[in-house]
Amino acid sequence: MVGVVGSNPIAPTIKIDKYQLMSTVPSNSAFLLIPYTLLRARYGEYRRTCKSLMPIVTLPDGSQREYPQSLTLAEVAASIGPGLAKATLAGRVDDVLVDTTFLIEKDARVVIITDRDADGLEIIRHSCAHLLAHAVKTLYPDVQVTIGPVIDDGFYYDFAFKRAFTPDDLSKIEQKMAELAAADLPVLREERSRDEAIAFFDAIDEQYKAEIIRDIPASETLSLYTQGDFTDLCRGPHVPSTARIKAFKLTKLAGAYWRGDSKNEMLQRIYGTAWRTSKELKGYLHRIEEAEKRDHRRIAKHLDLYHTQEEAPGMIFWHDNGWVIYREVEQYIRELLRRHDYQEVRTPQVVDRSLWERSGHWDKFKDDMFTTHSENRDYAIKPMNCPCHVQIFNQGLKSYRDLPLKLAEFGSCLRNEPSGTLHGLMRLRNFVQDDAHIFCTEAQIQSEVSDFIDLLFEVYADFGFTDIIIKLSTRPDNRVGEDDSWDKAEHALEEALNSKGLGWDLQPGEGAFYGPKIEFSLKDCLGRVWQCGTIQVDFSMPGRLDASYVAEDGSRQVPVMLHRAILGSLERFIGILIEEHAGHFPLWLAPVQVVVMNITDRQEAFCREVGDFLRQYGIRAREDLRNEKINFKIREHTLQHVPYLLVVGDREVEGRSVAVRARKGEDLGGMPLTGILKHLQAEIACRGHMPLEE
Repeated sequence: MVGVVGSNPIAPTIKIDKYQLMSTVPSNSAFLLIPYTLLRARYGEYRRTCKSLMPIVTLPDGSQREYPQSLTLAEVAASIGPGLAKATLAGRVDDVLVDTTFLIEKDARVVIITDRDADGLEIIRHSCAHLLAHAVKTLYPDVQVTIGPVIDDGFYYDFAFKRAFTPDDLSKIEQKMAELAAADLPVLREERSRDEAIAFFDAIDEQYKAEIIRDIPASETLSLYTQGDFTDLCRGPHVPSTARIKAFKLTKLAGAYWRGDSKNEMLQRIYGTAWRTSKELKGYLHRIEEAEKRDHRRIAKHLDLYHTQEEAPGMIFWHDNGWVIYREVEQYIRELLRRHDYQEVRTPQVVDRSLWERSGHWDKFKDDMFTTHSENRDYAIKPMNCPCHVQIFNQGLKSYRDLPLKLAEFGSCLRNEPSGTLHGLMRLRNFVQDDAHIFCTEAQIQSEVSDFIDLLFEVYADFGFTDIIIKLSTRPDNRVGEDDSWDKAEHALEEALNSKGLGWDLQPGEGAFYGPKIEFSLKDCLGRVWQCGTIQVDFSMPGRLDASYVAEDGSRQVPVMLHRAILGSLERFIGILIEEHAGHFPLWLAPVQVVVMNITDRQEAFCREVGDFLRQYGIRAREDLRNEKINFKIREHTLQHVPYLLVVGDREVEGRSVAVRARKGEDLGGMPLTGILKHLQAEIACRGHMPLEE
């Protein structure tokens, strides 16, 4: 240890790099006065020799704390303050997630994780999955546990059991989970070799766990977590004790094949959700209840929009009401693209396999393609439009003066999605994209991306979406093209976003195999996020498919190709609209905009005249001339979410007017035919996202 002479007035406490070296002042004046610089140097030498015993912890704000010996993450939190110690769930040490018991033996960067952090909530949910398995094993000892991962907003656990779980079982399991949480059981981590772990789970007859471990390399060291009398295999980390799990709910039962293979046995899956507080849990359950009411499949059946059937899995049979919405959305996009200099094209559904091999799609997506064979040739039904658009670009010599060239297509695509993933309009095998490709020079990339962003925000606003989440996805490990091209593409996208002053998040490694991309996601009225729009920079595919143009200097150059979509899949976007509006579509999208109703037979002829008048101006109007009471008709069409109901009695016939009723029940009074037409046209023109000016 370094000595300090007692006669030096500053010697008792000397601060060195935020470390306080405490020294008792000796009475022996024979101690030699050590200059401060020498003291600092000798202390530094001492620190280097004892580094593993005296770690320096660097916190996220850049501050550092030095400790005289190794200590756990929990002890680091306690040294900062008792409040943080109580709140700590886990941490990151040099960017690695660890439990609170992790021992810090050398200098490290440390982040303390509480339930306020995204990582903290995931840890709570993962720990809750273990709590679920613990409760199930306590109530039903014959159950075998398998896997229990975290998913969006919750978790699940798969079990093998001789009988089917029931809703009553879920109630009992949830109650037992609450008891185990209240017991404040410590969650303890231990490490075992693979063979030791296999022997342990074989001994307690957990054959699924043992099977999982047998597939792990023999050299691996595994971590096991124990709470009370329950032990599970897991990488972790987990909460320090079961009492840290405070707000959870089991939500549903489902079946699941072991390891996702239909050749294996069917297991029982229990889903659940977990949150930081009871208030957050209550809010989530309310959103789920509201989402079930807004389920586009249920609303579509009620409004007679479309149906699906087993003979065409993942494909839509559009009915008239639904096809009206589809055509309105498509026509809206078509007119907008014309104003922005896009050329609409149409390409074949079936294309020779060789084109997909040259484009690079075959190696990447061949298992997701539908294929066919004819006259000794192999074909693929197109899963995307981009290679076909390059073929149109290649027809005729192109000059730099022709660029940017924008080719758009409402292209029907088919992808062989697994049947278990199909979900109404949200996940299909056959869908149509509002797809377009912009062929441009490298110098035009940023301006074209910028223009596209403006167009995209205009479209989303017209559909009522203003909360947009933006993410920049960069190069994946499995990619084509040179790093220099990727550098240019990523930089161009980043500059386009920054020039707009838009906030965005980075998604490293999430780009397409041919180029980086910007993803645009909508947040709906329930806070759900839907990824829809995208723009991708591609330096690779045009060259692979022999695209070129004559540059200003007369040389042949390969164009840059921007892949872009605003809505993504039209079908999926319509599904989002159905749920966003709960079937109460804005007037411009409503399948039936107006129903004209008579009170008695005396008004029938005038009702027909009103309907004909509105239809000749493009209003989707129908007449209800049934011999039913007017209140019955009003109720029926209100339940069908018709925006406007026009009632005609003797007074209206005499005055050549209609009594106007909005779908929320507002009585707008009487209007002449020209007045109601003007009212409807004004509302349609503003797309329903701007207040009307009467």
